[in-house]
Amino acid sequence: MKLEVIRKGERSQVCPAPLLFVHGAWHGAWCWDEYFLDYFAKLGYECIAPSLRGHGGSPGVAKMNLYRIADYVEDVVSIAASLDTPPIVIGHSMGGLVTQHYLAQHPATAGVLLGSVPPSGIKGVVMSLLKHHPLRFMIANLSWNLHLLVNTPAKARALFYSSAVSEADVERFVHRLTNESYLAFIDMLLLDLPKRAAVKVPLKVIGGELDTIFPPADVQATAEFYNSVAKIYPDTAHNLMLEPHWKEVADDIHGWIQAAVVGR
Repeated sequence: MKLEVIRKGERSQVCPAPLLFVHGAWHGAWCWDEYFLDYFAKLGYECIAPSLRGHGGSPGVAKMNLYRIADYVEDVVSIAASLDTPPIVIGHSMGGLVTQHYLAQHPATAGVLLGSVPPSGIKGVVMSLLKHHPLRFMIANLSWNLHLLVNTPAKARALFYSSAVSEADVERFVHRLTNESYLAFIDMLLLDLPKRAAVKVPLKVIGGELDTIFPPADVQATAEFYNSVAKIYPDTAHNLMLEPHWKEVADDIHGWIQAAVVGR
């Protein structure tokens, strides 16, 4: 399957490994292209951001509900296989779980998790949706149409964005969201969760104070699982790469790569 891939920047002495960005549920490579790709490319990084099958401009939309997390991992493997150096994999949300599996099973230089699915899975957000939006959640499950959870600006803001993100931006972003695989949702709930001590490369864990999907406690638990330290950004919601504090997050990742990867 030929995936949509956005490539920016060239590898330089700034970092010997390319950055491979993995988006989360409902999103596509576009979410990295808004700010992060240009930021890192200008600093001297080679940046690669694929849209997983069925997402963004990649093919496979008709089979969306049949995809498993393992299929998304294979998408990342297919892109990484074209590189001459193991990448630094940066995963957001569901892409963070994909990244955890990739790092445990395939060559990599390092990893960064942004607002990632924790190793315990998505039970917390499922319970929250059941409590606050029971009818919407029931219909989405019965119809296998998870797009119903994010298909309006109000729904998308509640899950992804702080009040500091403009209405115009939320409106613009929501039109780029896709459906998400129901089987991948079940994998994230209980069928395909990470194993302790499987990741051996340096790992950075970042979250947002206002994240309603994976709140700071989940981010802290992820960091502890991997013997890492969590960084929680104040006044920032789930989509850290699209929030007003995106540059502080990007600066943090750049600094960590220089210290923990390039300088080691």
